[in-house]
Amino acid sequence: MTIQPPCIKRTELDQKLSGEGFAVLDGAEVTAWLEAEPEAQSRLHRAWSGLPPDPHLRDGGRYRYRRHGSFVIDGGKIAQVAHRPHWQSLDYNALHGGMMRWFEPIDATTLAEPLWNRLLLTLGKVADTLRGAQPWFVEAHPFRIDTADGIGRPTPEGAHRDGVDLVAVLMLERRAIKGGETRIFAADKPWGQRFTLERPWSLMLLDDARMIHETTPIQPVDPDQPGWRDTLVLTYRRGGFQGPDEG
Repeated sequence: MTIQPPCIKRTELDQKLSGEGFAVLDGAEVTAWLEAEPEAQSRLHRAWSGLPPDPHLRDGGRYRYRRHGSFVIDGGKIAQVAHRPHWQSLDYNALHGGMMRWFEPIDATTLAEPLWNRLLLTLGKVADTLRGAQPWFVEAHPFRIDTADGIGRPTPEGAHRDGVDLVAVLMLERRAIKGGETRIFAADKPWGQRFTLERPWSLMLLDDARMIHETTPIQPVDPDQPGWRDTLVLTYRRGGFQGPDEG
């Protein structure tokens, strides 16, 4: 039995996020918020079937597929920056921190989708409300975690923060899997909550300075049937992208 997420109305989003450090919206709320037509949602999700394998997994796994893109949002406009590696410090990622991780770029077809741009700009406004209007340095991570080897780990690094201001996790599809429970914890007090994002286009938002998060491993419901968990993770950071030359 899965625990349903504590979904709210989008009109409550800003207050919930600033007050408690997290918020979850149901897929229907997100679809209406983005004015997303079903055909546009399907076109955007189609790219997840072509994600290349993650070449940097230090646990020896072969369960993660991903791409990566970097953008700057300023004044209501999106600018894609030259393709660059994803970097996190060991303070935020004990497993993969300190590595210059190069991933294949997000394909041009995805970036040309109006829904993609609408999503990034809409979440940029959420970041503005949370921290104040300013340029946002955005990293986009389309993920597929599969169960071809019997188990897949959405967060092999364990419970963590990302070193950004706002984290958005958009659920796109769960297919023939069990597990994948989201767990969030307050960074400054003994508090936590767990639930499972199941519905397509449901969205979790986190104030990364205040919340720690992880997702439990997934397993197939039928070993003879392929299973996967498709998400899009977007992070918004003020001041610049993370890099080894910081500090």
